[in-house]
Amino acid sequence: MKRFLYIAIAAVLFTSCDQKPSLQKYFVENTENKDFIALDLTPKMLNIKEDKLTVSQKEALASFQKINILGFKVNDKNKAEFQTEKEKVTAILKDKKYQQLMKFGSGKGGAQISFVGEDEHIEEFVIFGNKEENGFAVVRVIGKDMNPTYIMEMMSVLQKADVNMEQLKPLQDLLK
Repeated sequence: MKRFLYIAIAAVLFTSCDQKPSLQKYFVENTENKDFIALDLTPKMLNIKEDKLTVSQKEALASFQKINILGFKVNDKNKAEFQTEKEKVTAILKDKKYQQLMKFGSGKGGAQISFVGEDEHIEEFVIFGNKEENGFAVVRVIGKDMNPTYIMEMMSVLQKADVNMEQLKPLQDLLK
């Protein structure tokens, strides 16, 4: 009887594990890859003086939990890998759980903003930008009960941030 119970529990665990690719899995798989740059930002790291924020900026900041950034810097040796990795991210973002807000760009680069959740209860914003000569970056803004206006508010809040630029040096190197 115990053996049957163990087999049943194992079967439930293995069948309930989602085998589909996800951005979270993609981030974890590539954090240690030498071609990628990974950064995590929390609200504390932004050093924002909340007394200088508007009410809507405070609401946006309160809904925000963290930002995960994963960048791929292209060079002469990894151009084929760049295309492969860019296609992987594009395929993940085609999953129906990622709802596209906007997309823009040209043949050699572009960006898109997507979200996960419902219109007024968004769990995650995803910003994916790429440029053939630089590489690409995927930014996950993770929060609770965010809404589409919060992404613009967060942009204005980030302009008021007093971030230690040494923490962002890997990202600056990617953008050069």
